[in-house]
Amino acid sequence: MARIGATPGGGVTRLALSAEDKAGRDLLRQWMVEANLAVGVDDFGNMIGLRAGDDDLPPILLGSHLDTVRQGGRYDGAYGVLGALEVVRRLNELGCRTRHPIAVVNWTNEEGVRFEPAMLCSGAIAGRFERDYVYDRTDRDGLRFGDELRQIGYLGDAAARPTMAAGYLELHIEQGPILEAKQVPVGIVQGIVGITWLDVRLTGRADHAGPSPMPLRRDALVAAARLVTAVDAIARETDGAVGTVGRLNVAPNSINTIPGEVVMSVDFRHPSAEVLEALVGRLRHVAAEIEAGSGVTIVIDRFWTSEPTPFDPKVLAAVEAAANDLGMAAGRLWSSAGHDAKYVQEICPAAMIFARSQDGLSHCETEFSTPDDLVAGANLLLGAALRLAS
Repeated sequence: MARIGATPGGGVTRLALSAEDKAGRDLLRQWMVEANLAVGVDDFGNMIGLRAGDDDLPPILLGSHLDTVRQGGRYDGAYGVLGALEVVRRLNELGCRTRHPIAVVNWTNEEGVRFEPAMLCSGAIAGRFERDYVYDRTDRDGLRFGDELRQIGYLGDAAARPTMAAGYLELHIEQGPILEAKQVPVGIVQGIVGITWLDVRLTGRADHAGPSPMPLRRDALVAAARLVTAVDAIARETDGAVGTVGRLNVAPNSINTIPGEVVMSVDFRHPSAEVLEALVGRLRHVAAEIEAGSGVTIVIDRFWTSEPTPFDPKVLAAVEAAANDLGMAAGRLWSSAGHDAKYVQEICPAAMIFARSQDGLSHCETEFSTPDDLVAGANLLLGAALRLAS
């Protein structure tokens, strides 16, 4: 799978609904068929491969995503999809039957890099986003989600949506340093922290860089620089918080012109919903101060929030029991990154399993987890899935 969209630095760029995403999906479909799964695609492009159970019961879902960030790693997302597929292959090899069906799921546009926000199509399944809203999301080139989904041939049927499930497990690399610090190969994820995304537009006045005196300038980029520094300071002053400005667009972006407009992103995260609200409140307060002192207009659009989400106790208990069965040392932790499991938890009981990340690195070409740790995570997924499916 990592050969599809491979980058020179050893990573992957496989953006949602791109030609590379289509190639990855096609390969996954081939592997699902070879594993005797009945393959379906819903109206958001979510892929579902179903292995029949012995009883007429709702399925246990196992999955993650194949899309990546730009110049991302080969494990983020794909490990969870292929780990789920390997669980099914192993059950087939052993001739093992389960009461519940088991379904392998590839969620569309988890990363939210090409089409914002993140976890778009698991969120749609949970009823957080209307179909028209999803279809009308556009990328940097103005291309619509709905058109691109049709273009790659993965616009499916609403009847195939995986809305009726008895449980959900998502296997993923940790994307952080906690398991490495604990010196354990796997983690049992207790929940996902709160995340909020904001677009900030700063409008000043473009002018010639030479004749314009400093006291008369309304420099949007200088105001943006102050706000970027404020985002960092706000997060550092709040225990357990992180804050990031990951995107900055400057206009007219000319060496001899004072910037007249800047559009930037802000990403805040914290385990507490109340603290998350306070972080946004402090940002608005600082923005008002910068606005008053600079003559630059600042408009903040908070366009997406993912609330802190604890996972289901019964599914967590199944993972704990499977770890005990395997004699496997497992850490307990919360995820600081968003995952589809956050929204799936709203339609059925869910939990996650992490495999240790080397140096805690992710969303980069040097992302790495050892084969032993990846195998440990997959074995834990198999054991927990068997408990839930029986």
